[in-house]
Amino acid sequence: MAAERLSSILNHLNPSVKSGLAAITAKHPDDIVITLAIRTPLAKAFRGGLKDTQLDYLLYLILQKVNEKSHLDPQLIEDICVGNVGDRRAALNLRAAALAAGFPNTTAASSVNRFCSSGLKAVQDIANEISSGSIEIGLAIGAESMTENGNRPERSFHPEILKHSEASECLQPMGQTSENVANDFNISREAQDRYAAECHRRAEVAQKAGWFDDEIVPISTQIRDPKTESTRTITLTKDEGIRPGTTYESLSKIRPAFPVYGDRSTGGNSSQVTDGAAAILLMKRSRAESLSQPILGKFVGATVVGCSPRIMGIGPSLAVPKLLSKFNLRKEDIDIVELNEAFASMAVYCIEVLGLDWRKVNIRGGSIALGHPLGCTGARQILTGLSEARRQRKKIILTTMCVGTGQGMAGLIVNEVGV
Repeated sequence: MAAERLSSILNHLNPSVKSGLAAITAKHPDDIVITLAIRTPLAKAFRGGLKDTQLDYLLYLILQKVNEKSHLDPQLIEDICVGNVGDRRAALNLRAAALAAGFPNTTAASSVNRFCSSGLKAVQDIANEISSGSIEIGLAIGAESMTENGNRPERSFHPEILKHSEASECLQPMGQTSENVANDFNISREAQDRYAAECHRRAEVAQKAGWFDDEIVPISTQIRDPKTESTRTITLTKDEGIRPGTTYESLSKIRPAFPVYGDRSTGGNSSQVTDGAAAILLMKRSRAESLSQPILGKFVGATVVGCSPRIMGIGPSLAVPKLLSKFNLRKEDIDIVELNEAFASMAVYCIEVLGLDWRKVNIRGGSIALGHPLGCTGARQILTGLSEARRQRKKIILTTMCVGTGQGMAGLIVNEVGV
């Protein structure tokens, strides 16, 4: 401990390590570290294993697993934040689920919504609370039941707001924004289908090899048969969205999903509608060491940026350079990239514009194959990135996603296991 404190002081005095790789990989007592990172299997919305599991029970299940896996007195966890998009009762559901799962009434609870980046936003909020001294230990969750909340229509805005062209564009359906990206930047249907085929291939390889096993905690829940109305208990252990044997040829035969807006985005090259949850436990390095908690990685930071709502998919192409510049990093410094695939159109665009090495991007596939439970994905990406970094014995993980209404977010994590 004394050696670490001395190293911290010397690093602060030495300008050569104030930024860049040396800075973010250096270990200090005040670092915000991840000591537990788990998720449920991702299930197909409306017809999968979590279709009859409401958000409150989904949260209860993941919170139970946190208590089971963390080997930490739940009274030490001072705040829990869930990233969720569709459920207006998310904060209420979380508070009740936490109490039922064994957390004391002294553990606070809240929800946050920044659309598809909500899970990462929850992690950032808890990390900031710890950094500022507001709390010592906190839990960030990303959770979504798209079965329960995926089809709610958006009401319009006040006429005064609709007079502003960009404000009115915030109501454009996500499928329309995908077609806008494809049309504005000439992302062909073929490029999107080939990207999606590779996504499924990678996910199939990863699942068959068991790479997801250290991310996923099996959960048991009830499912109802719509024909007989009978219910039975099932245990989910694997992601449901991966389609083995998917090829470019099979994807190219799928009809456009949003023909009124364009003919390039389909159900095969867009993210899947999905249910699922992920949880990340955070505290300072010094606290983790005093509690003998395993340190999986270091949460370095995150940033957010805005862009035109009608092409919201380009958000990562703006958020990633902003994040890298804050830490004086180059794209070559990044070992693993988790890019949320809301649509193949935006994924292809962002990889090309950022000049990313596709071999480093979504090595286990992304949301086109795994699914995109909106509030969960930002947290899920951190889990997947950490697990893949452990497998490859790599360090630097970048997560990023586009955000509805025209935003982008990106986060930076350092793996500390096996390196």
